[in-house]
Amino acid sequence: MHWLGAALLALISFGIWGLFTKLTIAYIDSKSALIYQTAGVMLIGFITLSLLDFKPATDIKGISFGVLTGIAYGVGCLFYFIAADKGKIITVVTLTALYPLVTILLSYLLLKETVSLKQCSGIVLALVAIYLMS
Repeated sequence: MHWLGAALLALISFGIWGLFTKLTIAYIDSKSALIYQTAGVMLIGFITLSLLDFKPATDIKGISFGVLTGIAYGVGCLFYFIAADKGKIITVVTLTALYPLVTILLSYLLLKETVSLKQCSGIVLALVAIYLMS
């Protein structure tokens, strides 16, 4: 699959995820919602594992970063559910959708990746967008 197709499917999936979040917490508390979401993620994980013939990569650094990725995702999801429970989903989704700004900053500081003037303009526009949406 081409990266653009995968990115568009991720975009749609995350959009549906945002809607399902609000529907979920209309019926159960945010911590329970995280548990059931995790069960859904595990289901996708098992399906993916079967596509690898149950032989995932075993590099220790890759495994470590993978586990840290899962921890960061789980913590983020917990606070996302709490925020969605207490705030308007439109504002919560818009604000949390700015997470790439954190990645950009960390990539710049830790990985020494460069940020172009065009990308800086995009960052400023993203910040303006969150102001306008709030």
